[in-house]
Amino acid sequence: MTRMLDKVKLIGPGILVAATGVGAGDLATGALTGSLLGVAILWAVIVGALFKYAMNEGLTRWQLATETTLLEGCFRYFGTAFLLAFLAYLILWTYFVSAALMSACGVVMHAILPVFGSPEDDKWYWGILHSIVAVALVFTGGYRLFEKVMTVCIGVMFVTVVATAVAIQPNLLEVLSRIFLPTIPHADGEGVNWTIALLGGIGGTLTILCYGYWIREEGRVSLKDLPTCRIDLASGYLMTAIFGMAMVVIGSEIVIEKGASSKTIVVIAEKLQDVFGNFGTPMKWIFLVGAWGAVASSLLGVWQSVPYLFADVYESLTARFAKRDRQPVNVRSWPYRLYLIAMAFIPILALSTNFKSLQKIYAICGALLIPLLAVVLLILGNSSRMIGRENRNPLWSNALLVSALLFFSATGLLELIKALE
Repeated sequence: MTRMLDKVKLIGPGILVAATGVGAGDLATGALTGSLLGVAILWAVIVGALFKYAMNEGLTRWQLATETTLLEGCFRYFGTAFLLAFLAYLILWTYFVSAALMSACGVVMHAILPVFGSPEDDKWYWGILHSIVAVALVFTGGYRLFEKVMTVCIGVMFVTVVATAVAIQPNLLEVLSRIFLPTIPHADGEGVNWTIALLGGIGGTLTILCYGYWIREEGRVSLKDLPTCRIDLASGYLMTAIFGMAMVVIGSEIVIEKGASSKTIVVIAEKLQDVFGNFGTPMKWIFLVGAWGAVASSLLGVWQSVPYLFADVYESLTARFAKRDRQPVNVRSWPYRLYLIAMAFIPILALSTNFKSLQKIYAICGALLIPLLAVVLLILGNSSRMIGRENRNPLWSNALLVSALLFFSATGLLELIKALE
């Protein structure tokens, strides 16, 4: 038992990466892509997970080698203007993503337990209730309670959704061949767009930056901890990839109308009821519980992790202007708690906004961040002066970061074009 607990502790932050990085948008995108393109697109899930792994590994190596977070490094080498621009982006991202997550929790809970009346009322009240509970968990239990609750949520999410995909009984040979023989169906139509969306959606966006704060909570502060972090990250992104592939498999067996909507998850559950015949009702509820685990864990993960970023920016700016030493960022500091309260309640104003609009803004924000993060990691991670010659990006890391930069730059361009249509 002790050995098992030690192994769970080893991959603790990796589990948090998986749980936080999979939300309502990822569920819907995976299923929609599977419905439109089939299992032929499974390879894209793995490539997307590899891209995010390379980014998080680079971030982690920087932090352990320099004993500074990536945001501290950006402030030191790119200046105050860079950090202020990031702060503006952070506030915009937080507002719309928080509203989208609350909305998604409300819609899924309406399908599971409609107690407040109409779908709109349930979305409102369940969304707010999830937000309040998340704040209470972070305030009272700190990082340790958060880690335990997230482990349970990711367990529920992973087991139920993967079990649903297995129960569909896909053609195993076809699944394996599509993983190792990349193709893009309908490449002359919307196939490329959906493939890039799947690549971009897997594994989160801004929350990638939060892994550095979680490993500090675990006491990983030097390069001797890098092998542990690499195993941890590999476990988290393997779990993310399996989950993403399960959603593509589920989507490949049902027909889903295009269009980003928080109701897509509920539509999938209803259609699964038809696919499984006599076992339809149990499978519908199994999937809904797993979907709730996904959106609830994503909300809790964002609530716990994103305030770290604000507190880090605040500390960097105020320490320089006050000409004092930086203080460690922690969950009990007032900048962290102030931002947590603000992100938990101010976005309630946007709950009446159409979910499709929220998801579009969310997608644009994410598509803009990833190329920038890849550029930062390529610059800082290859500078002997900044990170040390022996700690520079290995060849495999540079190859994945450059590939990610190209793919996600295309994603950002496509999203901006869509937004202007």
